[in-house]
Amino acid sequence: MKGERDPRAWWVDDDPFEKKLKKSHAKARDDGNWRKPRVHVVHLDSQGRIINSLFGNNFQSANIRLHTGSIWHFSSTEIRHLIWATAAFTLALALMFDGGILNGLSSQFFNNAILSLIALAPAFLLHEFAHKFVAKYYGCWAEFRADPAGLRFGIILAAITGFLFMAPGAVMVAGKTTKSQFGKIALAGPVTNISLWVIGYATLLFLPTISLIDTILFYWLWGNGILAAFNMLPFGPLDGKKIITWSPLIYYTWLTISIGTVYLTVSLI
Repeated sequence: MKGERDPRAWWVDDDPFEKKLKKSHAKARDDGNWRKPRVHVVHLDSQGRIINSLFGNNFQSANIRLHTGSIWHFSSTEIRHLIWATAAFTLALALMFDGGILNGLSSQFFNNAILSLIALAPAFLLHEFAHKFVAKYYGCWAEFRADPAGLRFGIILAAITGFLFMAPGAVMVAGKTTKSQFGKIALAGPVTNISLWVIGYATLLFLPTISLIDTILFYWLWGNGILAAFNMLPFGPLDGKKIITWSPLIYYTWLTISIGTVYLTVSLI
């Protein structure tokens, strides 16, 4: 009936960890390799909510059924978490550029926040979107979740010391994937940052010199180059560990490219 909600909407609107699915979903796309179940697990807190915390403990693994829908779909929960993470990341960057708050905020604080939002936030957002879209292409459930502890820690550290280290959150992935598919999901983030770096570098080379645009592009290059290189480290929850497990050759190739973008950015200054 017109005006009524499509009864199938819950397939993509709801977080599968908050509501038990009533029906099985289609299997994930298969690239011809044997599918290893639960290559990636997600973590739940004591209330059963999905979390990603570098500072938490007592994690529980959770298995869910696969989740179908457009790869472009963002749930209301995911959008809310993206807004939180982007706002906190932008604030922490502005505090870092201002040197912290011990000497009071400068008149440039607001300008620093705008610059961070325009030049640096896209590096973080598009990195996470790349993970999400590739994971959903392979038929997995994938949504971004902010890490409240990581956001608080990053803001406090930047405010007190003027130094930024933040774990804003990550795309949570659940489903059955092959080792190759899981590696490609991880690689999508750094490759996106390197692609954005190339776009910024080409724009800087061919665009006439304009002070404001040049400033934005320099920060754009820094943000994407450093984020790509940092995430290629083969440790902990970073992308590099997943990629090197999949293919050392591909890992070292993209690690070299990532480091190269940072080197070229330094040479421009």
